Amino acid sequence: MTAPRGAVVAGVDGSAAAVHAAVWAGAEARRRRRPLRLVHVHALPQVHAPIAAGTHDQVRAGLAERAGSRLAEARTAVLAQSPGLDIGSAAREWSPVTALVQESRNAELVVLGSRGLGGFTGMLAGSTAVSVVAHAHCPVVVVRGLAPAAGPVVVGADGSADSDAALAFACEEARLRGSTLTAVHTWSDLVADGVLRPHPLQDNGSEIDQAERAKLADQVGGWREKFPDLTIDLDVTRGRPVRTLLERGEHAQLLVVGCRGLGGFTGMLLGSTGRALIAYAPCPVAVVRPHAAELPDADRLTPAARGAEETR
Repeated sequence: MTAPRGAVVAGVDGSAAAVHAAVWAGAEARRRRRPLRLVHVHALPQVHAPIAAGTHDQVRAGLAERAGSRLAEARTAVLAQSPGLDIGSAAREWSPVTALVQESRNAELVVLGSRGLGGFTGMLAGSTAVSVVAHAHCPVVVVRGLAPAAGPVVVGADGSADSDAALAFACEEARLRGSTLTAVHTWSDLVADGVLRPHPLQDNGSEIDQAERAKLADQVGGWREKFPDLTIDLDVTRGRPVRTLLERGEHAQLLVVGCRGLGGFTGMLLGSTGRALIAYAPCPVAVVRPHAAELPDADRLTPAARGAEETR
């Protein structure tokens, strides 16, 4: 069975990073007033030689027992930080990517550790993380580092539909955390990543900066209206998006980016830009796909609005 609708899903594999991610996911589920689902995914070893009768079942039983132990360990760690949280768990015998993408169909959020064991080995070094993030049906958070409790939420914004989805997610995260939001936009007058920037070298840098700031203010304007009590700071910088976001992440609770974008975010998660952010960011990274616009109206409610509906 996959995740119940609206659950926060955390991948568990017995590693310290996965336990850390599960604890982070538990705090997030508590903020969102959602259940937490701990998922362990394992695959049977591929045996190419004849084996004795019963060995296959013994291996399967052993893997299931180990999965149960790892899930119990993660559950204990989560409850120590989030007592009373509604926690479900599942041990799934499948490909990690396939299982996690399927889990994301009903999940509100999928949370992964920065490195792992077992089925999650090399999660952020190879194609597994890229595949999960690229194909998930909900936002995915990769938990990295020890984020400060009082830092801002930082979001990359470039005017694209993907960054609009990231802004929506980031605004709600900042509201839930009682923090400020910093919208970061970078511009460059150079050719990079095979993309010709809109500003040629002879343009005045000060004028470009003002024009780019105006574009960012226009994109953020609608979100300021939707979240009138939220402080949104604009950060417009000449430079490369990866370096800028990594620097801003040093003091952030959470770094939020879209799956793809325009300008500096072109090709996000398909090349070096996305890999750098989820592999080297000093804080948790949320990657948001613009699926929210495709959901029914009831499923687009923020946690605050959803709570109001539930009390009626």
